[in-house]
Amino acid sequence: MDTAYRVVGVVGAGAMGRGIGQIAAQAGSTVKLFDVAPGAAAKAREAVYAQWAKLHEKGRLDTPALHAQREALTEVAALADLADCDLVIEAVVERLDVKQRLFAELETIVRPDAVLASNTSSLSITAIAAALQHPGRFAGYHFFNPVPLMKVVEVIAGLKTDAAVCAGLTQFARAMGHTPVQAADTPGFIVNHAGRGYGTEALRIVSESVADFATIDRILKDQVGFKLGPFELMDLTGLDVSHPVMESIYRQYYDEPRYRPSALAAQRVAGGVVGRKVGEGFYRYVDGVAQVPAEPPVPQVDQIPPVWVSPRAARRAELFQLLKDLGARIETGQSPSMEALTLVAPLGFDITTVAVVERLDPARTIGIDMLLDDAATKRRVLATNPATRVDMRDAAHALFARDGKAVSVVRDSGGFVTQRVVATIVNIAADICQQSICTPRDLELAVTLGLGYPAGPLALGDRCGPTNILEVLFNLQTVYGDARYRPSPWLRRRGAIGLSLLHEET
Repeated sequence: MDTAYRVVGVVGAGAMGRGIGQIAAQAGSTVKLFDVAPGAAAKAREAVYAQWAKLHEKGRLDTPALHAQREALTEVAALADLADCDLVIEAVVERLDVKQRLFAELETIVRPDAVLASNTSSLSITAIAAALQHPGRFAGYHFFNPVPLMKVVEVIAGLKTDAAVCAGLTQFARAMGHTPVQAADTPGFIVNHAGRGYGTEALRIVSESVADFATIDRILKDQVGFKLGPFELMDLTGLDVSHPVMESIYRQYYDEPRYRPSALAAQRVAGGVVGRKVGEGFYRYVDGVAQVPAEPPVPQVDQIPPVWVSPRAARRAELFQLLKDLGARIETGQSPSMEALTLVAPLGFDITTVAVVERLDPARTIGIDMLLDDAATKRRVLATNPATRVDMRDAAHALFARDGKAVSVVRDSGGFVTQRVVATIVNIAADICQQSICTPRDLELAVTLGLGYPAGPLALGDRCGPTNILEVLFNLQTVYGDARYRPSPWLRRRGAIGLSLLHEET
């Protein structure tokens, strides 16, 4: 067995503790499950046995291995039964006082050389260890649910944690088939910290009446490649789970604007409209299936007017080629004719601001999001301003849907939808690097494995262009006047010189 932890104790027999016990037993350790609730540990053990039995039936686990793993996983009746453990992992309720009392008691039970670890997702490792006589042997060991499938674990050192403890936990994670990442003891560690941008910015967008839940979900799935839209994801996890995490990280960072939660989410939690498990969240569920409103149909337009493109449009050459491919009549004069549909493609600015600055007729001005290469997306996004005429909106929609690609039309928004969400995600990730919470490599690993993003946030920033992300953020600050969008110094420096966000400093 490739680990020094021959006997492992797991305190807490919920889904998380059960999963940790399962993979530790599979790695060859003797695992002792304990829970204060009568019968909970035995129930957890039987649930794991049932999973192994199914694997055995499918031929994915041979008989000797099945017997060995069953013998390795047992339940115990008292905390004192963990006295011979080399490692004890806690997976109980997320309350500092409860965890402190538990570890203070464990310290009197286990050997002096035993390692103690907490699976906390949001509490300070240093704060939990403050109640210990020997905090050097204590660390964070944060797994994700379901543990056997989520192959990442955060290893977190408190202020007084011995380096050898984290090295041992890292080795053990690999023995269990997981990918360990090293995180500093900061609110949210890596994954829950990096994940703040996706949901909070989407909530901010919908609270501005830019678009509805389904439209925002469609845009972020089809333009960026997320598996679930932010509202689908929050319905799946439950707002009663995700909103308190938003609030916790916001408060722990002393009301940092980048992590500001949403009043819209708080209201839904108060009303019990928290997601799929109760049949209603951002969507209604019938037999577990989301009732998603149909997309608006493509307007029927008799004649599409000529199109004039702003000289300041992002990806202007690509936009011209796209218009040619769609069969548009393109005007090339210095200013649009009185009949022309006026097309702008800003980064970070709203359509109103662009129309005013470029002295365009707002009634005929429509925006298109060109942050990403059109060929790499499954959806185009257009934005109106408050004065845009209905006929111009419909003409633009019909034109950009000519080749069959999906089109969403949203109300005016600085950075539309994709730019705002992507720039927020990248900016938060950059600041994680600025704070030295982890290395860029561990950040990318943690996010792709822990959140299932289509790419790590730094790779996503490189795909869009660090300079473009920086421009989006600067312009969002101008539009909204909100410190939420101020660029991290780490991003600002790299964006200014065009350096890859994945570049490791020497």
